[in-house]
Amino acid sequence: MANSTLQNITGTILLAGAGKMGGAMLTGWLAGGLDPRRVAVVDPQVSPEISALAAKGVALNPDVKAAGPVETMVVAVKPQMFREAGARLKSLVSDNTSVVSIMAGTTIASLEEICGGAVVRAMPNTPAAIGRGITVAVAAKNVSTSQRAVADALLRATGSVEWVEDESLMDAVTAVSGSGPAYVFLLAEELARAGVEAGLPEALATKLARETVAGSGELLHQSDLPSATLRQNVTSPGGTTAAALGVLMGEPGLRDLMIRAIAAATKRSQELAK
Repeated sequence: MANSTLQNITGTILLAGAGKMGGAMLTGWLAGGLDPRRVAVVDPQVSPEISALAAKGVALNPDVKAAGPVETMVVAVKPQMFREAGARLKSLVSDNTSVVSIMAGTTIASLEEICGGAVVRAMPNTPAAIGRGITVAVAAKNVSTSQRAVADALLRATGSVEWVEDESLMDAVTAVSGSGPAYVFLLAEELARAGVEAGLPEALATKLARETVAGSGELLHQSDLPSATLRQNVTSPGGTTAAALGVLMGEPGLRDLMIRAIAAATKRSQELAK
């Protein structure tokens, strides 16, 4: 179903950076009913897929000097490129421009210093590419109710959105959901490797691991039950699953590893934000 909020957006949306995440967002906007004539894309290396959207009315690399301030700018460039890119984009930002950033480790203060505007800092994750992402966002104090609503609609086009009031939570958010898909992919990778060690052909082990992780994720998505209950439902006392969980939940086990992993990612996010 088309998102009526997207359909009702009347201002110009400038997307700075149309890589994997920025491109996924743009695809979601257009699928959700946003008028392509409202969208401009600035990216020095536009993919053929994004270039094809020009036929629908999306403006590609317009003359930013002649364009003047835009209503909403979504910044999806690589964080290490932002200081240079942001300086070029600043002419498009007025005090009334909403600047929505999806760059990891880039603080509201940094965005205000380099770009200006009313800043929303957001952290999506890669399942956004298939409309199943989860994004956490935090707004600066000068973001209006209407600006927050537009930002919410743009972010929600690729999945669900949670808003927080404390920006310091964003480092842990990045560690859990931003980086989280990599942990799940590693689980599939290592589950397949363990299957091979147990004697399965590699192709079969890979297929079993991928489908098991994907199917379990979909069950978790559709079920209202806690993940612990779903786990318990698979586990018969004294059975094969219980034997494996005895290893994974032992000492040291998966819980300790995950706590250490999230702590390491959170610390690195804090370092990158400085």
